[in-house]
Amino acid sequence: MKIVSVEDAVGMVLAHDMTEIIPGKSKGAAFKKGHVIKKEDIPRLLNMGKEHIYIIEFKEGEVHENEAAIRMAKAAAGQGIELSEPSEGKVNLTSTHPGLLKVNFTALAEINIIEEIMFATLHTNQFISENTKIAGTRIIPLVINEEKIRAVEKIGENNFPIVEVMPLKKLKAGIVTTGNEVFYKRIEDKFGPVINEKFKELGCSVIRQIFSKDDSDMIAESIKTLIDEGADIITVTGGMSVDPDDVTPTGIKNSGASIISYGAPTLPGAMFLLSYIGDIPVLGLPGCVMYSKRTIFDLVVPRLAAGEKVSKEDIAKLGHGGLCSGCEICRYPNCSFGKGGLY
Repeated sequence: MKIVSVEDAVGMVLAHDMTEIIPGKSKGAAFKKGHVIKKEDIPRLLNMGKEHIYIIEFKEGEVHENEAAIRMAKAAAGQGIELSEPSEGKVNLTSTHPGLLKVNFTALAEINIIEEIMFATLHTNQFISENTKIAGTRIIPLVINEEKIRAVEKIGENNFPIVEVMPLKKLKAGIVTTGNEVFYKRIEDKFGPVINEKFKELGCSVIRQIFSKDDSDMIAESIKTLIDEGADIITVTGGMSVDPDDVTPTGIKNSGASIISYGAPTLPGAMFLLSYIGDIPVLGLPGCVMYSKRTIFDLVVPRLAAGEKVSKEDIAKLGHGGLCSGCEICRYPNCSFGKGGLY
């Protein structure tokens, strides 16, 4: 640091907060540490009684924290993201639309291993709303060697985008609701309204719900009917356990679907089935989806809606973090459910 007159400080970086006291009204920092002194700041500084101030001297090849944060954010941000103006050296990344957050966490770790740099994000593979803060970045000191910023930009160039928000497709969903007790109207269907609401949350719509007896052939025909009617994704609800009359998995298989995974390392959601007929996902949903706030549905379906082809390996990775804590007030996705298996 060095001390200079206010008039000579234009373009220089303030080394500490400058407190302004207005008697009877306020006391606070008029200028924050790291602020770049502008010509229009001079009258205010003089009125504060500051004729000389401490500034930070830049050396050749150094970058100020605000510029560094902007450059790092731009190097990482892909579609669906807007950048804030730098504030106290930090730039925030915010979603411009609802969608699936994707973070290249391997590249993110490469960035964060560079000394004096930080870049923090939310977990990848989660559905987020519009105007959600998904990341923030800054350097630790007030100035940094430009080579480090160039290294971040190189990582971004080689792995772009490091952070993005993938828009969800407006899928047309079909529901097959199984169970003799529902088919014969012995009890009211409670599953359909839940699935309708979940698809609505993702910006998708249900085109038709078909009720089927506990009959594998009838289930298979119902699935085929929904495909013929234009469904982009099909959920088959109920009959997913190991009871003798639970024939939903057989019905899905008989429809011509290729089974990717029957069973998932998540609670709730262990009896989940993932399959495809061509590119159309056909899901077997266990009863927990009807009565639990968040389940395997919320971990998998947003990825399908973003156009991803979910694999058996993707399902297997959900085991670490796949245990829902069953909080009295659900905070998902601001919790650990489904997050540990993302790596």
